[in-house]
Amino acid sequence: MSARACADLIGLQAWLFQDGRILRGPVPISIGDEFDPTPPGRYAVEWKAKDWVSREYGTPMPYSVFFAPGGIAFHEGSLQTSSAGCIRMERANAAAFFDHLQVGDEVQVHSDTPAVG
Repeated sequence: MSARACADLIGLQAWLFQDGRILRGPVPISIGDEFDPTPPGRYAVEWKAKDWVSREYGTPMPYSVFFAPGGIAFHEGSLQTSSAGCIRMERANAAAFFDHLQVGDEVQVHSDTPAVG
């Protein structure tokens, strides 16, 4: 099994998995707001760019791993403010996600609380 990632939009955490084991996580994340929400769902990594700059906002997006329509990606960025829909994380975590995730790897983004019992 290849590396894959999971993000919890409620708990503001993400995990990186490889071969069924947690490689990294939970790590803190920042997500979109009500105007530019981070879309929940199941996706596959589409492409990656280590030194990407947003075409829409002109802001750096280091260690970008694009996985959802509209340019949604994991990338390095501030955890103190909302993103424009991306999942931002601290540099070391963004670099680990960038290094381990490959095109085609599954990404799950959850916005519901887990079932109990």
